[in-house]
Amino acid sequence: MEIQTVKKMEKEALKGSSIDFMRLGFALFFMVAVLVYSFLSTGGIPNNMFLAIAALFGAYMAMNIGANDVANNVGPAVGSKALTMGGAIVIAAIFEGAGAFIAGGDVVKTIKKGIIDISAFGGNVDPFIWAMMAALLAAALWLNFATMMKAPVSTTHSIVGGVMGAGIAAAGFSIVAWGTMAKIAASWIISPVLGGVIAAVFLFSIKKTMVYKEDKITAARKWVPVFVALMSWAFVTYLTLKGLKKVWPDIVDVLAFLPDEKKPSFIVAAIFGLIIAGIVYMIVKKTVGIKAQKIDNDRAGINSLFTVPLIFAAALLSFAHGANDVANAIGPLAAINDAVMTGGISAEAGIPIWVMGVGALGIALGLALYGPKLIKTVGSEITELDQMRAFSVAMAASITVIIASQLGLPVSSTHIAVGGIFGVGFLREYLEGSTKKDNIAIEEEAIIDEKKLLKAFNSERKTLEAKEEKEQADYERIVELYRMIDAEEEMIKESKKHLKTAKKVQYVKRDAVKKIIAAWIITVPAAALLSAAIFFMIKGIVL
Repeated sequence: MEIQTVKKMEKEALKGSSIDFMRLGFALFFMVAVLVYSFLSTGGIPNNMFLAIAALFGAYMAMNIGANDVANNVGPAVGSKALTMGGAIVIAAIFEGAGAFIAGGDVVKTIKKGIIDISAFGGNVDPFIWAMMAALLAAALWLNFATMMKAPVSTTHSIVGGVMGAGIAAAGFSIVAWGTMAKIAASWIISPVLGGVIAAVFLFSIKKTMVYKEDKITAARKWVPVFVALMSWAFVTYLTLKGLKKVWPDIVDVLAFLPDEKKPSFIVAAIFGLIIAGIVYMIVKKTVGIKAQKIDNDRAGINSLFTVPLIFAAALLSFAHGANDVANAIGPLAAINDAVMTGGISAEAGIPIWVMGVGALGIALGLALYGPKLIKTVGSEITELDQMRAFSVAMAASITVIIASQLGLPVSSTHIAVGGIFGVGFLREYLEGSTKKDNIAIEEEAIIDEKKLLKAFNSERKTLEAKEEKEQADYERIVELYRMIDAEEEMIKESKKHLKTAKKVQYVKRDAVKKIIAAWIITVPAAALLSAAIFFMIKGIVL
């Protein structure tokens, strides 16, 4: 039997190692292909070798974004069983790429949010190229490490840390815009707290309007269309504000009645959202009316009505992420491309289609190869998610970004999504806390009663054993008492064990919370230190 077990373990180990080898092979092939394409397509241009190596780093970075950051968009849907792992990967890959190519920014501020002052380079291109290469590689390495540790972290913060560290290494601490860095540090608190509060509010609303009702089906017919329409409003508003900036002038040309603006205003986006929300409300109301005839009047029945909206939410979140974070993440590569091609340094640089392609394809590949690890972490290893909880997290992701953008607050989509998961988990603990305390009190009273009974059995046993002249009935009673004492002791032991377990039950896994928060806090400084070290290494090699 032991030999068969060892052979089975060896077979599983070989199977796992072969899969890991295949993943690594695909990843290396993609990076080498990007390197070769970049080098051959820029032949004869000074510093084209730097550009080719930077493209390699960009491909590596894009895959790490796919492996880590994209998990936040589809993780809740997978954890709630609304999507399978394969379905989530396909949807995320398609919509991430579509978001990047269709609505990705054609111009990106290469120095993200004014983190460093590029005039400090004095027009010297080489140190600038080295700094951007260091930032790109450092951010990618940090994301890779975080993925290995199963910690979802912010891509934007990784890039911020990389640019800051390389900037300091190149020109000193004065190059950093510390006011901007303070705002980014504030987002470590703002993002998860906002996401958590909004997700908890929506989950409580769903429970109050449907789950706690006696007639859940009638309540669902009334309220599910309202919640889904609200989600539609939030996502259309969010996508209009954040995802359509690139193509907005073209939309204005087609729809002449729109205000002639370079980018959509909140009012216009909100009106778009209301129109779509109205249409969605009518469709969902009819659909829910049909489905309600086939579901049970319980929580599972209510959950099933949120499955399709969750799939749409995962797709829309992926599209919005592709439209925004892809361009930001490959900003340093765009900056290097611009510096190599023009021989100068500019605060803004156009993103060539091949650079955008590296970002979009790299993210899709990284997600397919290494994404499942973080998707499982986000979807099931922080707290248990069902469809209504995952729906609340998706709502929090879209509404928090809308609120933050209008208030000018820097937020992270990663922190919002994970904060939303924390929020629904802690709400569960709060709502079920009183019931848990009552159950624990009942169990403690039961243990006290069992101990009293055990004491009585032992007292009777001692009395009978001390009796000098025992009858047959006394001996039989003593034997019976020993049996009853053993059974009572075993019962008390099991009750204590169960009580101890009940006291430890937590709906949010504290170890996961601590690990993720620690990773968030050290992301910027870790990427900065790594970037500075890489900058000095590149400088040392070149000079």
